[in-house]
Amino acid sequence: MKLHFMRVSAPLVCALAWSVPPALAQSADQAAAVPAPAAPATPTIAGWGELVDSLRDLPAQMLARLPESMQRDPQVQQEVGRLMLEALASSALDAIGGDGDHPSFMPTIGQTLNVGQPNADTVYLMARLTPGGTYRLRGQRGSLRIAVIGQVGPNMGEVGTKSTHVGAINSYDDLNSLHVDRRGRFDVLLSPVRPAGYQGDWWPLDPSANRLLLRLVNSDWGRERDPTIAIERVDAPATRPRASAADLEQRLRRLPKATAAIATLFVGHVEALRQEGYVNRLKVLDVSQQGGLTGQFYYEGAYDLGDDEALLVEAKVPARCVYRSVVLTNDLYETTDWYDNHSSLNGSQARPDKDSVLRVVVSARDPGVPNWLDTAGYPQGLIQGRWTYCSEHPIPTVRKLSLDEVRRNLPPETGTVTPEQRDREIRARRSLLQQRSLW
Repeated sequence: MKLHFMRVSAPLVCALAWSVPPALAQSADQAAAVPAPAAPATPTIAGWGELVDSLRDLPAQMLARLPESMQRDPQVQQEVGRLMLEALASSALDAIGGDGDHPSFMPTIGQTLNVGQPNADTVYLMARLTPGGTYRLRGQRGSLRIAVIGQVGPNMGEVGTKSTHVGAINSYDDLNSLHVDRRGRFDVLLSPVRPAGYQGDWWPLDPSANRLLLRLVNSDWGRERDPTIAIERVDAPATRPRASAADLEQRLRRLPKATAAIATLFVGHVEALRQEGYVNRLKVLDVSQQGGLTGQFYYEGAYDLGDDEALLVEAKVPARCVYRSVVLTNDLYETTDWYDNHSSLNGSQARPDKDSVLRVVVSARDPGVPNWLDTAGYPQGLIQGRWTYCSEHPIPTVRKLSLDEVRRNLPPETGTVTPEQRDREIRARRSLLQQRSLW
């Protein structure tokens, strides 16, 4: 069967349009005049808009703390963006998983969450508390020389507090002080008041503390064993009900201030040292009001090096010292990547010479000496060291040298590290660090 189609010309279409009966045309006009139903309002999440707005403004706040030359540097701009993401991720982990009634220890800073200059040898974990609650900690003690828990007060940006800094550490408790059974297991209770008749290990819990900060300092990565630790609230039900909308909203609304406070906290710190004249020289750093470990003495200073230059950092090692380390940071106070570079040294890695003087070389190019700190692409940054539970706290001297002069300024017995040996060292440190438990 053949179908026949009629070709309709444009004038014919116009004629057909004008030949519509008046009644039908009027009905069509009336229909067109009736407004279409309004589209339903798009649902919103209370607090989300405020978070997005705060993140939009945050880079400008961070860049404003840097010199103009750095503000306009595309490399620095992107590193500021990374720091902002690190601060957001750290705050978001707490917002998602922090629960004082059903706590767990979660990462707070470190290699990936690189805010506030984390120490290369320390694993930092945080658990939320409900003030006034009773908590039980148990696990394997391990063999670290430093494994402590700080009781932390309300933090910057938290609802109900006017704090503008890192929450104060009310006290530190030492895991190594606890009794252990024959398998090395500990069990300790934390509460505002010791329960009547309780005979086990007990730590008084400050009524204002709303978090516990666990610091695990491993000096000999291949031999020392990190503890394992579990936490539970024992005066509340074990099961966890569905979170209420009000609770979830409160967590979301906590993020803007918490993220901004962390992201901007130390952005201008290295530049401030430069303005004070501490370039290629060191001074005391007091962080006792910002969560620093009790019994730990810090020193630091900005560095500025050309590609063919080096700094020789020297200090006599105290007669008694539980832990020591030297690390580098960039201009934003992010610790220089110590997993993939030779950019940190501790007491097990950096040996003093026969005269008990520790000599460390800081440079961009490998000088082939054992005690080397790699600037890893950052010609400017910061040197920071710490003496922990030591009999003395010397501030090292710093000398700027050409790379050719380094060997002549070191003792004759200083060893040589070949490029092949250095490559094996870095691969070994990366492997050992990745085997530490971060969660």
